[in-house]
Amino acid sequence: MKKLFVTSVFALLLGVLFSLAPSSAAAQCTMCKTQVESARNEKDGYDFSGLNKGILYMAAIPYLLVGAVGYFWYRNAKAKKPARR
Repeated sequence: MKKLFVTSVFALLLGVLFSLAPSSAAAQCTMCKTQVESARNEKDGYDFSGLNKGILYMAAIPYLLVGAVGYFWYRNAKAKKPARR
């Protein structure tokens, strides 16, 4: 019962933290932002609107991979434990 309570409190806390996060993250570092702004002023024919989405995509993939490996590792370790009575 205690483990269920701790898990539910953790899930609730995690949900609150995610809901307080800004909906659109500004992924550009200062160097990227200045380069894009200078390039936008010089070359009006190019569209740099997808740069933030590209940076967020490249940053999300390692987190998803690490999360998937951690999940399968946890599931495999949990399956190997003998049942306690």
